[in-house]
Amino acid sequence: MNKKIIQREYKKKIKLINKYNNFYFDKSESLVSDKEYDDLKKDVISLESRYDFLNLKNSPSKLVGHKPSKNFKKAIHKVPMLSLANAFSEQDLINFEKKITNFLSKKEGFEISYSAEPKIDGISASLIYENGNFVMGLSRGDGKEGEDITDNLNTIKDIPKKISSKDFPDEIDIRGEVFIQNSDFEYLKDKFANPRNAASGSLRQKNPEDTKKIPLKFIAYTFGFENSLKVQNQSDYLKKLKQWGFKINPLNKLISGVKNLIENYNEIEKKRADLDFDIDGIVYKVNDFSLQKRLGNVANAPRWAVAHKFSSNKAVSQIKDIEIQIGRTGALTPVAKIKPINIGGVQVSNATLHNEDEIIRKDIRIGDTVIVERAGDVIPHILSVDFKKRKKDNLKFIFPEKCPSCGSKTIKEFNLTTKKEDAVRRCSSEGYSCEKISVEKLKHFVSKEAFNIDGFGKKIVENFWKLKLIKFPQDIFQLDYNIIEGLEGWGKLSVENLKYSINEKKNISLERLIYSLGIRHIGLENAKLLSKYFKTFQNFKNLSKTNKFNDLLNIDGIGETQVNSIKNFFLVSINLKVLNELEKLLNIKVSKNEKKNGLLKDKSFLVTGKMDKISRAEVKALIEDNSGITVSSVSKKLNYLITGEKPTKKKIESAKALKIKIIDQYEFLRMLNKTS
Repeated sequence: MNKKIIQREYKKKIKLINKYNNFYFDKSESLVSDKEYDDLKKDVISLESRYDFLNLKNSPSKLVGHKPSKNFKKAIHKVPMLSLANAFSEQDLINFEKKITNFLSKKEGFEISYSAEPKIDGISASLIYENGNFVMGLSRGDGKEGEDITDNLNTIKDIPKKISSKDFPDEIDIRGEVFIQNSDFEYLKDKFANPRNAASGSLRQKNPEDTKKIPLKFIAYTFGFENSLKVQNQSDYLKKLKQWGFKINPLNKLISGVKNLIENYNEIEKKRADLDFDIDGIVYKVNDFSLQKRLGNVANAPRWAVAHKFSSNKAVSQIKDIEIQIGRTGALTPVAKIKPINIGGVQVSNATLHNEDEIIRKDIRIGDTVIVERAGDVIPHILSVDFKKRKKDNLKFIFPEKCPSCGSKTIKEFNLTTKKEDAVRRCSSEGYSCEKISVEKLKHFVSKEAFNIDGFGKKIVENFWKLKLIKFPQDIFQLDYNIIEGLEGWGKLSVENLKYSINEKKNISLERLIYSLGIRHIGLENAKLLSKYFKTFQNFKNLSKTNKFNDLLNIDGIGETQVNSIKNFFLVSINLKVLNELEKLLNIKVSKNEKKNGLLKDKSFLVTGKMDKISRAEVKALIEDNSGITVSSVSKKLNYLITGEKPTKKKIESAKALKIKIIDQYEFLRMLNKTS
């Protein structure tokens, strides 16, 4: 590979890591999962090991944590707060132990005792004591310099302020983790994404009185500098911490041998759901302090310790309840309400159960202990049930035969393609007679690729529905703004902004209007095909009179399934009323003829990931306006894959395998002679 390309890729990855660090350490916000962050870090270190010319100072291989915040005074750590190397497999642990024995020149079979300590997912803190008095508290910062957060740490009850034990060192820097218990986080979950963010945000508040209101905890596990500490190993030090009044992790163990470490790891991973605090792995430390001293450090991590990370996309939890959600097409989706758990840095309390067949196949019941998986950006789902932990009174879940919203019969349709019943059960009501379906239809109507009304999100739809301000799509364009102005959270300016946004969207293309109606099986691409066929809204609406539904089969890309959905839509009288009312209120643009000689003629594109300052819908519109073609999957016919932030890895891999050109949005815009 070209040297410049390698350097560019390397710098890009480091820039991304620094961006994530900035949000994580300064803003207490995780932009990516722990796994994605760890993978990115591994990529950088791997590149450095392969290419000697890659050696930036701000590489994660050289830095610890993040530079201290400007909101607090800074102080130097007398002994740097180092980070830990990570292990992800048994082989990683074998290699870790082999490096230790080689460094110490020990023969094979030399037994090393490890202090195995579950790694709490919180915020590292350093507590400095002089003559038994707590005199200063620092954050990790960049490992060399931390933030002085003494006043905030003083509000934590778990931190002893004065220690009178005779064997307490004259001077010591006790280190540990500040965290929030999951049970306490229940009262804070509306303000923070997960317990770790809550702990970080609370500890960084300028006013200690605000920090005092948050139930922060502290667990101690190591030390930095010390003067007159009289212990020879980590396990004895942990016992001393407990005697001195500090909380320590109740799951700490002294273990020898990699096989035993793995066994302990598996046992603790199973217990994660029952703990009242989040852990993301187990830290193994060589127990003997004299061996630790000999081993020393490498770059920014000690040779004598490693963090064995848990699988970041799986965790164990318990199903508290099963709820039925109803979508805009009437589909009944069962959702498991689970005991909140942290998976890859994300707090998860819901998991989809997909459909009735899935519940029966996996025999999922309320009260079951289950393995929950969250892979990438996929919605968390139940992987399997631990039948050994099932209680006798955990009864089989009976799927409702009547819609929980409107009481209509629920049905499974016969699929003409598969010649089987659909797995999904649906509410049989049509139009807007089911409340839940109606609300979801309205959410779809105002969504980005439909009317895209600024400031009219899902929560506003739900709120306006409850207040009986909207029931049908046409009601959005006939709102009583005087009533809205009197609502909590609304004022003259916000109402004017909403009014402007709604009026602006009264001009709509035929394809977007057709898509916004939420007709089952009619996505945006189908809506485009239909708009080109009908040309005008009047022609589309007249289907109810002409009854020429079978003629639609002549449209390339429209099949029997889509035609039946359109026919069912027009058979419902309330849908015809909605069309008539919308026609009176909107300026529906006639479908334009395609540009046949645009800059992207005969070129096909697929978009993946989040774009910068431009929506994916806008990118697709630009492609089509310039005679290009948008496709929905990677195939040999694809010419370009346009990637944004957090693209789908599978699409990237498939494109590389097929040697399809991968470009970013800026390269795409340059193809159109546009800048960002």
